[in-house]
Amino acid sequence: METNSNAAAVTAPHTGATPDGDEIRPFRIDIPQAELDDLRYRLTHARWGAGVPGADGWERGVPATYLKDLAAYWADGFDWRKAEARLNEFPQYVTSVDGQDIHFAHVRSTAPDALPLLLIHDWPGSFVQFTDVIEALSQTFHVVVTSTPGIGFSGPLSSTGWNTGRIAGAFTTLMARLGYDRYGVQGNGGGAWIAGEMGRIAPNHVVGVHLNGLVTFPSDDPADFADLTESEQTRLQRLQDFRDNKMGFNIIQSTRPDTVAHGLHDSPVGQLAWIVEKFKEWTDPANELPEDAVDRDTLLTNVSVYWFTATAGSSAHLYYEMAHDPAAWAPKATGTVPTAVAVALPTDVAIRRFAERDHHVVRWTEFEHGGNFLSLEQPTLLVQDVREFFATLIRTT
Repeated sequence: METNSNAAAVTAPHTGATPDGDEIRPFRIDIPQAELDDLRYRLTHARWGAGVPGADGWERGVPATYLKDLAAYWADGFDWRKAEARLNEFPQYVTSVDGQDIHFAHVRSTAPDALPLLLIHDWPGSFVQFTDVIEALSQTFHVVVTSTPGIGFSGPLSSTGWNTGRIAGAFTTLMARLGYDRYGVQGNGGGAWIAGEMGRIAPNHVVGVHLNGLVTFPSDDPADFADLTESEQTRLQRLQDFRDNKMGFNIIQSTRPDTVAHGLHDSPVGQLAWIVEKFKEWTDPANELPEDAVDRDTLLTNVSVYWFTATAGSSAHLYYEMAHDPAAWAPKATGTVPTAVAVALPTDVAIRRFAERDHHVVRWTEFEHGGNFLSLEQPTLLVQDVREFFATLIRTT
């Protein structure tokens, strides 16, 4: 297998051909020291703007004083080799589906008859965001953690056209290659869209779908807005505020992904700012700084994966594909696979009646704390909710 110039090395040529001729190849992260040296040089020689006096908060983006401190820690405090070793504790593999390399971790439970569970991350996350829950979930499930095509070690993209439906189909192919005929799926944010689509295209294989960070939209029907609870009204206002004031990243990546990619690929400070802003805005607002919600080293591990694999651009193209995919926005019949929705009350926008229009919702859990990245912010609560949901399905099937 050839890796991209900034990616990790594969430790073995293959583990054997699958029935359709494609191989599942062992994978180990091993970033060359030259790449680490280059990163540190760029961080310590960054060109900083003067800023605007009085604009010191987060309202206009990431403050320079905060970013300078975080970049300095990335350069001289953060230990990539330690983070790399931790990630390599999880068995990892790569396989090619539809011409695209798919990277994943695969941790089997000690219980041979455990239910397989596929975990799908959001942007700007990576498979790193599940590192705090893999061990606990593997006590109950055979855990498969994917890297979304175009992100991290599943990047760069091999072609255009990698929309939600195509990614969902690739992940169903992956689970079949692993020999899993019946399995559960968990996804957050953008991963929730993919997880829900897997339930639609493979209802005979997906036993249940667990979602968090789900985005729901009202229709034009006035009845959608009748009798909303105070909490639901807050979430609807939060969605409107997001569309009015926090959609800049989405609009850029949905319309001109290549333009923003050039700067992000060249500047680690730019890449850091692009990602850390979302960890500020999408985590529990009770936390003053992103690292108050998510461990700073974990945050930088995630950013480092984007940097070393040079996948800022290909990850941005996922937004372009979704925005230009008519099927993504066309009306759909309600899904049939049992679905659980976990809602973080401080940040989420999901409203149950809208979710039930699109999914077969059988479980609805509301967390008092947390945000979009529940697997990092509230890992114990997320694991518990996932276990309880799928335990119910196993007992009834």
